[in-house]
Amino acid sequence: MPFGQVVIGPPGSGKSTYVHGASQFLGAIGRKASIINLDPANDALPYKADVSITDLISLAEIQQNEGLGPNGGIIHAIETLVENFDWLKHEIEGLQGDEKQGEYLLIDLPGQVELFTHNDALRTLLCMLEKQCGYRLVVVHLVDAHYCTDPAKYISVLMVSLRAMLQLDLPHLNVLSKIDMLDKYGGGLAFNLDYYTEVQDLSYLLRLLEQDPRMQKFAKLNQAICSMIEDFGLVGFETLAVEDRRSMAKLLQQIDKAGGYSSGGAEAGGDAVWTQAVRGGWQSVGNTALDDQERWMTDKDVYERHEEAGWQRDV
Repeated sequence: MPFGQVVIGPPGSGKSTYVHGASQFLGAIGRKASIINLDPANDALPYKADVSITDLISLAEIQQNEGLGPNGGIIHAIETLVENFDWLKHEIEGLQGDEKQGEYLLIDLPGQVELFTHNDALRTLLCMLEKQCGYRLVVVHLVDAHYCTDPAKYISVLMVSLRAMLQLDLPHLNVLSKIDMLDKYGGGLAFNLDYYTEVQDLSYLLRLLEQDPRMQKFAKLNQAICSMIEDFGLVGFETLAVEDRRSMAKLLQQIDKAGGYSSGGAEAGGDAVWTQAVRGGWQSVGNTALDDQERWMTDKDVYERHEEAGWQRDV
C-alpha cells in the first residue's frame, strides 16, 4: 500500500522547506519519495517537484479568465484539480513504475486556511487519492512556533488546528515548526514548552489575556473558545527543527505511527536504514517537549557545542 504526507499550514509556516527537508531525509534512510506541488502560486520552490499543478493550470490564467484574486484563484485551482482528477491520477501512476518512486508522496499545499477549514475541495481531493489511488495519507499541519509567545495567537492556532482536524477527517499531526528559532523571539514563553505541545489547562492563558486591556471585551468569547477546545480534547503538537536530523526522525516516527507505516510498512517499503535506526534506539532521542525545551531554549549552546565536537570527531 502506498503512503503519503499532506503538508498544510498557514503562509510562512515552512511547508515547502519541510517538504524539501523531508525528501532529503527520506532519501537518506532509503525511502524513495515523490513530491507533489499543489500550490499554483509558489514559483520559487526549494525542490524539484515530480508533479506540479502548474502543469495543469496556472494562477495567472485563473485570475485572468475568472476575474479572481490570489486567494480565490488558489481555491479555484484546487477545485479545477478535483474536476480533472484523472490528470493527477495519471501523473502519479507514471511515478509508481519508477523503482517505487511513487509509493510515498509528499504533497505540498497552498497556505490559504480556507482550503482546510471549510472549503470541501481539498477534502474531496484527498478522499479521491485514498479511494481511487489507494494511498494511506497523514495530514501534517505546520504552525510557526512563534505563535506560542502570544496567548491570543496561540488560541487562534488551536482553533484552526481543531477545525482542520474535523474538516479533513484523516490521521492528523499538528506540528510547531521552526522550534529552533523560538529562543530568538522577543518575550519568550510564559510557560514550559510542554504546556503548549500538550495543550494543558487553558485557564492559565485566559489569565494572561485578562491582563491585556485590548482583550478584556473578548473575555467571554475567549473563555468559550478555550472551553470548546478542551471539550474536544483532540489538539496537541509535535515539534520540528527541519535542519536537525533527530527532530526529523522523531516527527517521522509519529507520522509513520499515525499512518500505519511503522506497523509493517517499513520493511515492505524497503527502507532498511530506517528500520535499523529505529531498532537501534532513535525512538528514545528527544521524545518529550521538555527535551526539546532543553535542546532549543535553555541549553541550546551546550547542545550545539556537543554536536560540533561530535562532527569534528567524525571528520
